[in-house]
Amino acid sequence: QVQLVESGGGLVQAGGSLRLSCARSGRTLGTNAMGWFRQAPGKERELVAGVNWNGANTHYADSVKGRFTISRENGKNTVYLQMNNLKPEDTAVYYCAATLGYGLAYVPGEYRYWGQGTQVTVSS
Repeated sequence: QVQLVESGGGLVQAGGSLRLSCARSGRTLGTNAMGWFRQAPGKERELVAGVNWNGANTHYADSVKGRFTISRENGKNTVYLQMNNLKPEDTAVYYCAATLGYGLAYVPGEYRYWGQGTQVTVSS
């Protein structure tokens, strides 16, 4: 079994920054594509950013392009989401997820493993 544990969420003022981390442990499946999703109350879970197995390819939701950066350190089994210039509409629970493949994945159904989520709240 693979476990994903997110950390780094919290309360921040608009314009501020946070860095989320996702530590992967458990049964090793190799190096797989991963992603960060978020879900706000009353809304569907949406992909915020994705990264392929080696970090060479990334994908971002239009709403976060230029503000968020996804990266990974495979030697540490960790994926990061650097979030700058945060806005109140970024408020959500953020989830880390892992696929079983190597290439970018864009929808929740492509992801096999999920973390418990970390709350990000941006005040205006």
